[in-house]
Amino acid sequence: MPIIMAIKQNSRVTIEAMKYKELDLNSWERKEIFDFFSTAENPYYMVTFRQDVTEIYNWAKENKKSFYCAMIWAVTEAVNSVEAFRVSVVNGKPVLLEERHPSFADLKEGKETFHIVTMDRDKDIGRFCDQTKKKSQTQNFFIDPSLEGQDLIYISSLPWIDLTALTNEVDSYGEALRNKAIPHISWGRYVEENGRKVLGLSLEVNHRFIDGYHIGKFAENLTRIIQNL
Repeated sequence: MPIIMAIKQNSRVTIEAMKYKELDLNSWERKEIFDFFSTAENPYYMVTFRQDVTEIYNWAKENKKSFYCAMIWAVTEAVNSVEAFRVSVVNGKPVLLEERHPSFADLKEGKETFHIVTMDRDKDIGRFCDQTKKKSQTQNFFIDPSLEGQDLIYISSLPWIDLTALTNEVDSYGEALRNKAIPHISWGRYVEENGRKVLGLSLEVNHRFIDGYHIGKFAENLTRIIQNL
């Protein structure tokens, strides 16, 4: 199927279009599941699991990078490695996005308030961490609505607590909520367990597109990405 360019009126500076291909609903192997959960008032569900982050913590420390930025990079790569996480809806039809990009909450230095930073995906972890730190430090507004799009991943962290579960605000209802396919991913403070650093990582995803099997693949790939550092 051809790649379709969805030009946005207020597109990102570096991402001028959202690239995707339409899925044939009638031949899509997920059609029955998609239709079944399409009747749910709120098809989002949450899963939290323990994640070993020892290698990425060590990488960040050795390379003098932000652990938070490094985790954002790893999570973004893991999301993009599982096709189901890149399925969305455009004009009421299921589509497969070429890639997703991170949009995350970051606490202002010396403040109790945060802002939302939206970045391009970058397969180079060091460059991503440097660019992310620079953008967050220089951003002087809460959020840029022109950067919002269906090809994002919403990311946040609660480094003050050992996270066991987390839900997010509901900002849409009815069909708009059912069509929303943006994954919400959060994690808490890492703790020491048997000489390893482990944290609780929570996902909220739409059951129309993502099942437990896909979350398992995400977790498996995230572990592989972290360990390969």
